Amino acid sequence: MHKIGNPNKNKYFDVDPFVFWVSSILIILFIIITLGVGEPMEQVFEAIQTGISKGGGWFFVLSVNFFLLFSLAIAFSKFGKIRLGGKTAEPDFSKTSWFAMLFSAGMGIGILFWSVGEPVLHYVSPPIGEGSTVVSAERSMQYTFLHWGLHAWGIYALVGMALAFFAFNKKLPLTISSAFHPLIGERINGKIGKTINVLAVLATLFGLATSLGLGVQQINAGLSHLTNIQENVTVQIILLAVIILIATGSVIAGMSSGVKRLSQMNIIIGAVFLVFIIIIGPTLFITGSILQNIGAYLNNFFEISFWTETYQQSDWQQDWTVFYWAWWISWSPFVGMFIARISRGRSIREFMLGVLLVPSLVTFIWLSAFGGSALFLELNNIADLASLVQENVATSLFVLLEQFPLGILASILGLILITSFFVTSADSGSLVIDSLTAGGKLDAPVQQRVFWAVVKGGVAAVLLVGGGLGALQTASIITGLPFAIVLLIMSYSLVIGLQDEKNKLIHFEKEEKTEKVSYQETIKNVIDKRDKNKTKNQ
Repeated sequence: MHKIGNPNKNKYFDVDPFVFWVSSILIILFIIITLGVGEPMEQVFEAIQTGISKGGGWFFVLSVNFFLLFSLAIAFSKFGKIRLGGKTAEPDFSKTSWFAMLFSAGMGIGILFWSVGEPVLHYVSPPIGEGSTVVSAERSMQYTFLHWGLHAWGIYALVGMALAFFAFNKKLPLTISSAFHPLIGERINGKIGKTINVLAVLATLFGLATSLGLGVQQINAGLSHLTNIQENVTVQIILLAVIILIATGSVIAGMSSGVKRLSQMNIIIGAVFLVFIIIIGPTLFITGSILQNIGAYLNNFFEISFWTETYQQSDWQQDWTVFYWAWWISWSPFVGMFIARISRGRSIREFMLGVLLVPSLVTFIWLSAFGGSALFLELNNIADLASLVQENVATSLFVLLEQFPLGILASILGLILITSFFVTSADSGSLVIDSLTAGGKLDAPVQQRVFWAVVKGGVAAVLLVGGGLGALQTASIITGLPFAIVLLIMSYSLVIGLQDEKNKLIHFEKEEKTEKVSYQETIKNVIDKRDKNKTKNQ
């Protein structure tokens, strides 16, 4: 078995050569080709996205549903009482800090970008039926909940659980390949395991680049809405460079000092932002919609979860659901490894239910508040948000906020929150990619973390230049498809590992019980002998 960490590491450079160099070369080739081809790459990205989405959409739908049902099954199974790190392991973080970091890493930028725009776009252009109706408004929230709720967190829970279990209970390196130890044994340290880790690096990098690209587009849109700053790729790349520089400082600070504090700050600002919109927005509509939206989502859960657009061919599902499923899958090595690192000491049941339910519930409340407020304005003909959102979805949050009192103040607060989430995703992502390329080490040199922070920003910039939102979506879908297959195999491997751990615990408990009985019998014999001697003497 290989221990996590390496006391003999190089001061400046400590990597797994195969994973680091193969990943780096592939990423550099991608950057060179995209910049070299130039504008036509936008059509290339679009063709790739369409081909994968139409041909593999059903596979994404099937896989993501399996991941969620599998995670729930594990939570309520006989494995639920197993503790990550062993029977005596204690959590490294309080539940409040744990939930804060879960949410910040898992949804952050994306939910700020889409929480207004997506419900409005589904309201205007629903997958089924007429748009701009009460029915399409209700259905729009169901599909938004589908994309941001339990399914996304089911993927994260699976990957996070597998990584945490094999790292903390089996003492293997914190890498994706370690989760396949029951199937391939020590070959996790060979070419097969290293290839899995290369794929994880690429998936993580492009999934993060998608989020960073969306985030910088929204920051640019917000600044343009509030000031005279232009909204274009040049400004976005400048903003990206500035924020990556800030994120690098957090990366240098490390997990406890940097990421933990930023995550806690995100939750505080986010809570203030949420309460603010509930109070100044249509309060009764929001509170009522939270209940109705959750009820409608659960009532139609299986129908919308397994819907594949078979009887009504269009581009809606490939543009939305398939993109999201690929995005979450490509994000899963990053989020999974991140939540694994912060979850030592949790039981499997506590881990699974915590990861699945708490962030999902917070997400539903958030979406109902912001998306619900936008739908309220549309349904009551108070404002025409739809046309503005269709023109530029990145401005949707700021267009909504200006409809209410203190709109400028709220927009500034929104910009601060977006930037903070941006930095959190950037620095935690750098820590994760660095760990993957360093053979699972948690204490690799700072220079490596800085390197990956810069590379990640560079890929996001190249994707923005090479096609904007379409290129960002394509990057996620390309890496998400092969990694979905990896996760399916990982599920099987995890069950084998958990069964082995359960058998060991049962054996240990039997030995403990036998020792306890033997000890009790020994004490009883001593007492009996003492009593007999006492009686004899009398």
